[in-house]
Amino acid sequence: MPDAVIVSTARTGLAKSWRGALNMTHGPTMGAHAVRAAVERAGVEPGEVEDVIMGCALPEGTTGGNVARQIALRAGLPVTTAGTTVNRFCSSGLQAIAIAAQRVIVDRVPVMVAGGLESISCVQNETNTHMRTDPWLVEHKPAIYASMLETAETVAKRYGIPREKQDEYGVRSQQRATASQEAGRFKQEIVPFKTTMAVADKESGRISTREVTLASDEGIRPDTTYEGVSKIKPAIPGGVVAAGNASQFSDGA
Repeated sequence: MPDAVIVSTARTGLAKSWRGALNMTHGPTMGAHAVRAAVERAGVEPGEVEDVIMGCALPEGTTGGNVARQIALRAGLPVTTAGTTVNRFCSSGLQAIAIAAQRVIVDRVPVMVAGGLESISCVQNETNTHMRTDPWLVEHKPAIYASMLETAETVAKRYGIPREKQDEYGVRSQQRATASQEAGRFKQEIVPFKTTMAVADKESGRISTREVTLASDEGIRPDTTYEGVSKIKPAIPGGVVAAGNASQFSDGA
C-alpha cells in the first residue's frame, strides 16, 4: 500500500472579510494562485495532477459551479485534470485533504492537489435563501440550521467553558501569531498576491478601488491584552463569545 506524502504547500495571506485585500477577488483566481504555486513548488508537471479537490463552506456565487474545476483551469492545469468541490462547512478544507490522501493510498493516484478557499466578502451576504430551510427539519431537528455563533454558545455551555478561559485563549492565540509573524515563520507558506480591492470612504461612503499586494495575514494584533479583550461585549446578550475570543471573518485560499 503506497504512502500519501505532502510534498509542497502554498497559500494566500488571510484577508479580513469585507474590508480586506481580497474583497473583490474572484474565487477561481484566489484559489488558483495557491494551487499554481503549490504545483510549481512540488516540481511536477501540471499534466500529472489527476484531480484538484477543494473544500469550501459556501460553494455558490464566485465560489460556486464546482469551483475546484475552475481553479484547476485558472491555475494552468490541463483540461484532463478533474476538479471536485467538498462542502463540510468549517472542516471542508481538511476533508478535501483527507479525500486526496485516500485517493493516493487506495486508488494509487500519483499526484493530487487539495486545499480550501473561502470568499466570505463576495458570497455570505449574497447567498440564495430561496427554500433554504426544510419544514420537517425546522420542526424536528432545528439545530441543523444553527449558526456558528449559536453552536459556539451551545458548546461553551455544554462543556462549561467560561468567558475568561476563552478570552485568555484568544489573547494567547494573538501573541503566538504575532511571534510567528515577527519570526518570519509564515513567509514560506504565503505566496504574495497582487489584486484589486474595494475601499469605502468613511465620510461619503463612496467606493473606490486600488491595487494591493497581500503578503501577510491581516488581523494579527500585536497589542492585544486580556484587559482589553475582557471589556468587549459578547455577540449575544448574556453570551460568552465575543470578537476578542473568536476567529475573524477571513477570505483566502
